[in-house]
Amino acid sequence: MTQPNQAGGTLVSMPALALRGITVFPNLLLHFDVGREASIHALEGAMAGAREVFLVTQRDPTQEKPRQADLYEVGTVARVKQILRLPENGVRVMVEGLSRGRLVELSALDPTLLARVELLPEIGAPKLNSRRTEARIRQIYAMVERYTELSDRVSPEVHLKLLSSSDPAYISDYAAQNMPLRFEDKQAVLEELRPAKRLEKLSRILTREVEILEVETELEVKIHEQMAANQREYVLREQLRVIQRELGSREDNDEAEQYRKRVAEADLPDEVREKLEQEIGHLEKQPFGSSEAAVLRGYLDTCLELPWRKKTRQRVSVSAVAKALDADHFGLEKVKGRILEFVAVKQLAPGLNSQVLCLVGPPGVGKTSIAMSVARAMNRKLARISLGGVHDEAEIRGHRKTYVGAMPGRIIAGIRQAGSANPVLLLDEIDKLGGDYRGDPASALLEVLDTEQNASFRDHYLELPFDLSDVLFLTTANTTASIPRPLLDRMEVIELPSYTDEEKLQIAKRHLLPRQIKRHGLSRGQLKVSDEAVRQIISGYTKESGVRVLERRLAALCRKAAMRVVSDGVKQIKLTEKDLEAALGVRRYRQEQPASQPPLVGVVNGLAWTAVGGEILEVEANVMPGSGKVELTGNLGNVMRESARAALSFLRSRADQLGLEADFHKSKDIHVHFPEGAVPKDGPSAGVAIATAMVSALTGIPVRRDVAMTGEVTLRGRVLAIGGLREKTMAALRGGIRTVILPKDNQRDLAEIDPAVRAQLRFVPVERVDEVLAEALAGAAQAMPAGEGTRAEARPAPARQPALRQ
Repeated sequence: MTQPNQAGGTLVSMPALALRGITVFPNLLLHFDVGREASIHALEGAMAGAREVFLVTQRDPTQEKPRQADLYEVGTVARVKQILRLPENGVRVMVEGLSRGRLVELSALDPTLLARVELLPEIGAPKLNSRRTEARIRQIYAMVERYTELSDRVSPEVHLKLLSSSDPAYISDYAAQNMPLRFEDKQAVLEELRPAKRLEKLSRILTREVEILEVETELEVKIHEQMAANQREYVLREQLRVIQRELGSREDNDEAEQYRKRVAEADLPDEVREKLEQEIGHLEKQPFGSSEAAVLRGYLDTCLELPWRKKTRQRVSVSAVAKALDADHFGLEKVKGRILEFVAVKQLAPGLNSQVLCLVGPPGVGKTSIAMSVARAMNRKLARISLGGVHDEAEIRGHRKTYVGAMPGRIIAGIRQAGSANPVLLLDEIDKLGGDYRGDPASALLEVLDTEQNASFRDHYLELPFDLSDVLFLTTANTTASIPRPLLDRMEVIELPSYTDEEKLQIAKRHLLPRQIKRHGLSRGQLKVSDEAVRQIISGYTKESGVRVLERRLAALCRKAAMRVVSDGVKQIKLTEKDLEAALGVRRYRQEQPASQPPLVGVVNGLAWTAVGGEILEVEANVMPGSGKVELTGNLGNVMRESARAALSFLRSRADQLGLEADFHKSKDIHVHFPEGAVPKDGPSAGVAIATAMVSALTGIPVRRDVAMTGEVTLRGRVLAIGGLREKTMAALRGGIRTVILPKDNQRDLAEIDPAVRAQLRFVPVERVDEVLAEALAGAAQAMPAGEGTRAEARPAPARQPALRQ
């Protein structure tokens, strides 16, 4: 049925045949096989009628039942010339293209596809005598000829057939159909209705195909040449192997070939591959049992086991890392936030060199476990390298392989252990690196942690550059004081504070106790520990910044419970604070209540910072008749001794105002002592505590026991800022202190203290020693007459555990 189109074209209805990977052009014959039932019925319908069928190519050849959207818009109206039945229900058909057509509508009349087609006439016939048209035709002639020279996929008859015609439309259609082009390119030629443009488009396609074929031919020639060279090398090596076997100089001649095979199969940089092939050549020349051969084998095995280009597919997700950190750690919100910021930057800029993070904090606060959580959340392998006690530079850079027992350094060994070129490398205890005549390992780490240099890190053993730029370095330390400044500058320090008692309670309930119950073979229902019992364990059986000792105490409870379950058959055990003494023994630490104790003369609560947290450090001062000697005991360092002398000089200059005898420095001996003399102590922040203890001892005015203080004192009586305020305040809270005297310059640091700690302490910022004395001395408001000092013996203070360092 034929009818006019609104746009001026002619619409016809006819059976449609969807082609897969085939394009039919007008005025050309083509035969192909048909197997789909709908296609066979379309051919039969065409044979029963005017023998015309619409041939249109599928966009996706794998589509079995195409719809109109699955077909190209332009196809060919063709006449069915011949149909031949094939075995297994297939047919072979010969068609002749008539004209181009545009698919307007496709309908399914089971089992045949019926198409409404708009006939498309050609537009703008080119001038046959045009130089541009003649140039395009000659270019197509040349491209087809060149293609037939390079490949046997096109018969020379195609070129001859083209030369016999001068019709641009016929030449473009014939070349497009008979050249082995992609069906997308053929479809592009079919859709072009202007013969001149069709010639231009076909010329570009053929030029590209010829260029690709020339590259393929060149590569094929190189491959044949390489194969010939390999064949020659193989023959020579076989001859060499036979000669060596005859000479008996080699017990295992296949060893070198096995190494070559491993090198060929491994994904290695060119420089590494060349080096290993050279070493394999050296290995072939060595006697099998020689020491040099053993060294070469070890070197080759190490290099081949390294993940030069093998990387794990990381998961850079802020939510995943946040979830992992929250699941493994309670609190530490500031630390978690900084790590999440790091991951967020990594997610937005994967190519950016990673910042080296240094987690600093007391033992047991979760530095190592945070690194493990980050590795697990980012789907990276984790390699842990302990640097505590490392003194030799070769531990970092490796030993040269010429030495007996040589091996790569710990960095390369960690990469080898992880089996990935982008692991999380945890450098543990970086503050405990040493150094001696064998070198300085801290200086060797400068290259490793410098993101501008570590892309070509050279281990002495490998003698090859290894790319460390994709490694995520995390370091841990208890303090930054012992880390060399150049090394510290390459890291971003993240401080992990000590846990408060409430945080320890939550950590014990959520993590420690369930883990120990599982480790000891118990179920959650078999052992119940009350919150108050855990609080009593924290205050009476532990004294730490982290939770390691707390976990050991909980493990002891689980062992006791396991014993009762096994021996007595108890099904459920409930432990309260009343059961702790029977399970853990007597209370190790007594929770002092300084407010309920009477003030003491010459005894002051100082505050000290150590690498494992804060401590209360008592200062005792005693005054005796003498000749003005000053005795300082308690294993004190030079800085602390100088602080004591500065405090004494201040008291002498202010003797009248403080109510001291004018010549007390001549008629009295002063002894300042820090208990626990076996523990070394040093630092300037005990200055105000020493001055207060001296004034109390000289005047006989006692010092409040619920007050602790910290601050450096000057000769003019000013109180200077100190460090470690967060740890010191937590130590004061653990010791029952309720008032903390601190330098006014440290008032800004109060924001870093946990709100739960701030709520339980009263802070008194001071600028001068006079303010300290007014707050700390009991009854200091009633000033003593100038010059009428009172001598008083310092009463002994309760036993306490002092800090390791002041």
